[in-house]
Amino acid sequence: MTAGVVRPDRRPNTLPEWVARQRWYQSAGSNPDLALVGEWLLPPGPDGTAFVTHLLRDSSGAASTLYQVPLAYRSAPRPDAAETTLVGTVDGIVDGAPATLWVYDAPHDPAYCAALLEFILDGGVGVQSERSSGASAAGHRHPTASHSSFAHSQVLRGEQSNTSIIFDTVDASGEPSLPIICKVFRTLHHGENPDIIVQSALAEAGCTLVPPSVGFVSGTWRAEASLDSPIDGGHLAFAQRFLPGVRDAWRVALDAVEQNEDFSDRARSLGAATAEVHAVLADIMPTVAATAEERAGVASRMRRRLGAAVAEVPELGVYASAVDAIITGAESAEWPRLQRIHGDYHLGQVVAVPDRGWVLLDFEGEPLRPLAERSRPDLTLRDVAGMLRSFDYVAGSFEQSHPGASAASWAQASRTAFLEGYSDRAGVDIERFRVLLDAFEIDKALYESIYEARNRPAWLPIPVTAISRLVALI
Repeated sequence: MTAGVVRPDRRPNTLPEWVARQRWYQSAGSNPDLALVGEWLLPPGPDGTAFVTHLLRDSSGAASTLYQVPLAYRSAPRPDAAETTLVGTVDGIVDGAPATLWVYDAPHDPAYCAALLEFILDGGVGVQSERSSGASAAGHRHPTASHSSFAHSQVLRGEQSNTSIIFDTVDASGEPSLPIICKVFRTLHHGENPDIIVQSALAEAGCTLVPPSVGFVSGTWRAEASLDSPIDGGHLAFAQRFLPGVRDAWRVALDAVEQNEDFSDRARSLGAATAEVHAVLADIMPTVAATAEERAGVASRMRRRLGAAVAEVPELGVYASAVDAIITGAESAEWPRLQRIHGDYHLGQVVAVPDRGWVLLDFEGEPLRPLAERSRPDLTLRDVAGMLRSFDYVAGSFEQSHPGASAASWAQASRTAFLEGYSDRAGVDIERFRVLLDAFEIDKALYESIYEARNRPAWLPIPVTAISRLVALI
């Protein structure tokens, strides 16, 4: 055995307890029931540290969830590691002899980050663990990406569903190059992740309204813990260039309303950027006509949302018949062709880049929707409605922190300018699809009403007022 190589014999007993404390764990309040369905290894670190990615299915919730848990098994404690990144200790082998291993959350380990970046850029193939058949991993560099070398890493704080790592890099001459952000997916699904598919296609088409893609990691695993379980597969991580010095559009818009600045020009340019991305997606990915079945399906989901919202917020009952009529009108109205869209579009998914303008991020779609549903062609109006709701929320956030103040006129001016910019770039007056747009915006506001009633009752007037206004316009 190579000197210094670490070989873990098993996972630490403290792993379920540690998983339960993580923000990406979806069954808060329950004890994880974890079963191994896949396991693969990156090449060991220079000091022999083992990097093992465990794919663990949790059956403790109403529906089982598959988690990706990369761990670093070290022969000694890391003196510079935060206590929260220590998963525990476990028996193992070092240099062929029994030893205690210290186990850390791997994205916080610079040696793991260096190995992961090299794996992606060099198109590496993960080594399958002795304890797991059916698991595999492979790195894929994007055709437009240049090679960079790892210099330093840091994990972004505050994420709930993924772990994003910033890699500082240098080019072949040793000069600093544009950083890379790598999103390690914590919850895995069978099938292609739309964030990777859509952003990679946009980058390859030369679209400058998304960050340049670097590459991704794909993998396979058993669907369940049994050895005869079918093999599933999907994406494990996604890397793209990180744009430093940016501010998200939510913060830019909130600063504007707080300073009583007109946001119309910036909203208009955001509308144009949105339409540009939609136009490129329609050119490079398939579009389809909406069938009667798809129309009926959208209307049915909207009506279910309406029923759930009225049950949660009884005061919405006064609008129920009017909203139902709008849904009926939307189902029979003219529909544009369906295409790939952003899917979870709001001001927090856009950044303002100095000397470049707006850049769109995170094409993963709504995380709670099934992956197959998020990957299907959809109506661009869903994205437009999401952004309109976001302008309302900027105004509502301001009003929450400034009792008695009103930002309704600011929101209306921003909404109008956004639609103008979108229509100009799309070459189609969006008023042509007004009934559909209103239906999607009301549907989004119904969702918001349920969320606010359960989590932030003081914010409930924001979506309720929007529903009242939209119904009154009909």
